[in-house]
Amino acid sequence: MKTVNEMKLRFPSKSCNEAFARSAVAAFIMNLDPTLNELSDLKTAVSEAVTNCIVHGYRRTGGTIFLDGKIGEDGTVVIKVRDKGCGIADVQQAMQPLFTTAADEERAGLGFAVMQSFCDRVRVRSTPEKGTTVTLEKKIGADD
Repeated sequence: MKTVNEMKLRFPSKSCNEAFARSAVAAFIMNLDPTLNELSDLKTAVSEAVTNCIVHGYRRTGGTIFLDGKIGEDGTVVIKVRDKGCGIADVQQAMQPLFTTAADEERAGLGFAVMQSFCDRVRVRSTPEKGTTVTLEKKIGADD
């Protein structure tokens, strides 16, 4: 993919920054003239990925979230959301609907399922005690 635009953000893993991440991604892709559905889909997927960093990656103890975005010349948007938290021991298990490591909280365990339903492709790479990177891909203009 030939990149025509990119961004790099880093921010504290605070719940208030989930809305910041959504807004930043929305502003970043506006030049692609996304439909309301495309915009909402990507914002929701980013929200889920950032929330996972806060709740699961850093276990609400604090850390930095890294959000990188690229736009390809074909309208493909690639967003990477990364933390340097506790990591995921079994990514396949974590991606199963209803699985959660936060059983003591009201968590549905649907974060990855939501991301997959709103994006064309979702990749998760994780190393225990080193962190997790979630890569979201969505082609803008595919709804036409």
